[in-house]
Amino acid sequence: MKSLSRKIIAAIAVLAIGAVAGPWVYINLIKDDAPEALTLEPSTTTIAPESSTTIAIESTTTIAPASTIDGEWKVVAESIVGYRVKETIVGQKTEGVGRTSEITGLLTIVDEQVTAAEFTVDMTTLVSDSTRRDRQVNTRILDTVNFPTATFTLKEPITLTPEALAGSDFSVDTTGTLTLRGVTKDIDLTLIARLVDDVIEVNGSIQIVFTDWSIPDPSISSIIVVDRGLLEFLVRFKR
Repeated sequence: MKSLSRKIIAAIAVLAIGAVAGPWVYINLIKDDAPEALTLEPSTTTIAPESSTTIAIESTTTIAPASTIDGEWKVVAESIVGYRVKETIVGQKTEGVGRTSEITGLLTIVDEQVTAAEFTVDMTTLVSDSTRRDRQVNTRILDTVNFPTATFTLKEPITLTPEALAGSDFSVDTTGTLTLRGVTKDIDLTLIARLVDDVIEVNGSIQIVFTDWSIPDPSISSIIVVDRGLLEFLVRFKR
């Protein structure tokens, strides 16, 4: 009897260790690190080489004429939208990130003002590093059969500064309307934009509290997810 009891206790201990060690091994040794947050690429600055002769150079700023930026700009394939959530798998903290480039939309500029902007995301195409997570996102969490798209629409015009027209990063607080999982709400957000090489890049993120958008608790069995996540985007527009 004592021998049998020891074997049972040993088996339970092995299972307990495996339950903790398995997720640790997966997260730290097998699973790829979550992608970094979506941001604009750092701008580059060219510095002239040192010389024994000092030359005075007049600094000039070239501003894009209104006629070159006015009009409609269309979302291009290099755009990315995705989600980021914090997860705990049997005590091991990690992040779940899913992304897609299936995005359509337009941005309209009139007299150096962004008068309208909208983009729509095909939520059925979100992909992460886990097929199990993807199944949960598509079915129970976002219910993409009934709500296959998410849409963001700018609510108020944005006036572009001379620095923005010259290619500098442009940050602005604004408002928009977001439709996600069949729920539509007005939201406040900060956008960072840049005009470079005839491409307008717009970057930002929106905090999504799941209950506000009728999203059920994503947690399942041994995977605990916090009650909110980020909707991240880096959308690129061309004429």
